[in-house]
Amino acid sequence: MTTSLGMPSFTRPSPLSAEEAAERTERLAAIREGRIGTVHSWELVTAVDGPGTRLTVFLSGCALRCLYCQNPDTWNIRHGTERAVEYVLKRIKRYKKVFRATGGGVTVSGGEPLLQPRFVQRIFAYCAERGIHTALDTSGFLGARASDDLLDHTSLVLLDVKSGLPDVYRETTGRELRPTLDFGRRLASRGNRMWVRFVLVPGLTDGVENVEAVADYAASLQTLGAGGAVERVEILPFHQLGRDKWAELGEEYTLADTQPPTEQLVERVRAQFLARGLPVLRA
Repeated sequence: MTTSLGMPSFTRPSPLSAEEAAERTERLAAIREGRIGTVHSWELVTAVDGPGTRLTVFLSGCALRCLYCQNPDTWNIRHGTERAVEYVLKRIKRYKKVFRATGGGVTVSGGEPLLQPRFVQRIFAYCAERGIHTALDTSGFLGARASDDLLDHTSLVLLDVKSGLPDVYRETTGRELRPTLDFGRRLASRGNRMWVRFVLVPGLTDGVENVEAVADYAASLQTLGAGGAVERVEILPFHQLGRDKWAELGEEYTLADTQPPTEQLVERVRAQFLARGLPVLRA
């Protein structure tokens, strides 16, 4: 008689053939070298993610878990589609005349594009060689991954400063604030131009001291390098447009009862940035 011990049975996976192993090795090398990247989606927009008409390429994967994220479907890199960089470049080439006519260009966003820095570097190098404006939309948390070569080919950085106080930043994103601050200082010191973005969430990021800290930081960047690195500050009022995506993914959305900021609150925050001589745009 055979006695079952209630243990699960496991099937050992079949070993890869030599051809399959070689293909896997080549694919991994292509990913490391940026010849392949994981793309979530595309969007052709005007004056949203940089000047002029932009082709915004959203990459998959993000290291942060922002409570107000409107694109949680970009968090997991497996939710994207692997594309050869040539595929992306062909699409960029299609819009070159549009970029020239509108003063636009290419923005790489996410997710977090600096999870795939080599892929971004190849895209931006191609654009720079053809006089196409490039914008990097990033939280800055992975700024250390951006090589000088990548940043040399970056016309504009859209730097999302989620919060100014470390404890508020951790509550908002689940991560540390310092890497973002360090990256912004590096950008300013080397002469990269920036738009600093701040999402205004009532009850989360709207505290007077938190806003003061963001404003102080943005103002400090103006004194580094040649000066004036921050071309403008964008105050982005919180909204509920991404709420349904959280539900679809089975993720807990803790801001379901949070209302958009009032006009009075937006003006108070705007005044805090203006008091430091910063150019402010309310989105």
